[in-house]
Amino acid sequence: MNLSREQLVHQGELTIFYIMGIASVLALAVFIERWIVYARNGGKANKLIPELKEKIRDRDFEGIRKMASDFPKSLYVRFAVFSSDYLNRGPSGLGELMDGKITGERIELEKRLPILATLGNNAPFIGLLGTVLGVIKAFANLGTLGNSGAEVVMKNISTALFATAVGLLIAIPVVMINNYFTKKLKVFGQNLDILAKEFLATAHDPGSPTK
Repeated sequence: MNLSREQLVHQGELTIFYIMGIASVLALAVFIERWIVYARNGGKANKLIPELKEKIRDRDFEGIRKMASDFPKSLYVRFAVFSSDYLNRGPSGLGELMDGKITGERIELEKRLPILATLGNNAPFIGLLGTVLGVIKAFANLGTLGNSGAEVVMKNISTALFATAVGLLIAIPVVMINNYFTKKLKVFGQNLDILAKEFLATAHDPGSPTK
């Protein structure tokens, strides 16, 4: 019975380390994938947004459509093309369409970010569970071996504490990465709001020339 319990604790300890290894690989994969997506969508924003604002104010919608061929992956150009296509709906209808478009783009950008949030929040607890299992194993050995097993017990406790360290080692960078993408997502939304306001101002001024 005691042997079976020891084996169960040992297997649980190993499983915790396997889980944390998989979690670290998953976090790295999500980071790389989101980095590529965010770079494609938000690249050259400092150049594109002022240019788009100028074209919107000049009602140069044809120029905006031409920009789409040069920057096909840009979130801002894509949004500007969409908004210029529906400008004739008037301020109210255009505003609702742009709000829907912004929400849709946000949903796409938020994909897989919950994975990072979940890993960042739970990795320390997974490591702590490994520590608890290691301590249980250490005390079991202490009860079985007595004073002669002190070296084995200390080794088990060291391994147990290592599980907590690994959990924190995973959690800290994952939380930082998640915060970075959350901040970038906020910036995307703010820039889209700026462009939306430019289109609404243009829609309220139908007398401006259209190019």
